[in-house]
Amino acid sequence: MTTVTTRTVAYSADNLTMIGHLALPAGVERRPAVLIGPEGMGLSDVERRRAEALAELGYVALAFDLHGGRYLEDPQEMLARCMPLLADPDRMRGIGHAALNVLRAEPRADPDRTAAIGYGTGGAVALELGRDGVDLRAIGTVNALTTGRPGEAARIRCPVWAGVGSEDPIMPPAQREAFTAEMQAAGVDWRLVVYGGALHAFHHPTVDHATPRGVGYHPRHAQRAWRDIVALLAECLPVTD
Repeated sequence: MTTVTTRTVAYSADNLTMIGHLALPAGVERRPAVLIGPEGMGLSDVERRRAEALAELGYVALAFDLHGGRYLEDPQEMLARCMPLLADPDRMRGIGHAALNVLRAEPRADPDRTAAIGYGTGGAVALELGRDGVDLRAIGTVNALTTGRPGEAARIRCPVWAGVGSEDPIMPPAQREAFTAEMQAAGVDWRLVVYGGALHAFHHPTVDHATPRGVGYHPRHAQRAWRDIVALLAECLPVTD
């Protein structure tokens, strides 16, 4: 196990002061970098630990913020914040670009070797960076099968991996079909993994507050989805000594 260094980083986005979590691997050399987007509730210890796990593997990782340092436990407050955001690609891109700029400005990060992964709303942000033509090596999302404005998926310049639970009522089969049709029409190198029996946010450990209907933790598939994301990064953004 390598020694990981972490620190919080403050930056401006969406008229808020965002508070991200940066994790650095051991050493002094530049490393490939990964942006990590959280579920709609916002940045939590789940994403912080994932950033640290990626740093253990040799990546510079930034788990970015969605709500100005807040974690939205109330489902209604979360939906009131996230639904307008999800309907506004330019706002999502602004949040993504601000975080990506912080990550690429980190001296340990190789700005020419970056990827974006995300969950739920954070995954939608990652996809919008791709639709905006950002130079990424890979995009990985879980339960974020959002579709963009017509034709803009053609700007995606990297492989896209997406995971979703088969029983996710927020991302039902019709949404899956719309997403895959968009990717296919745009000529994107895409993959979709459907995890049998899993609900929305199946990757996220159970929380001690109310959640929207259709959300549920699936420990086995959570581990599988994480391995799939790590494999995507190993393929598209390998860490080399």
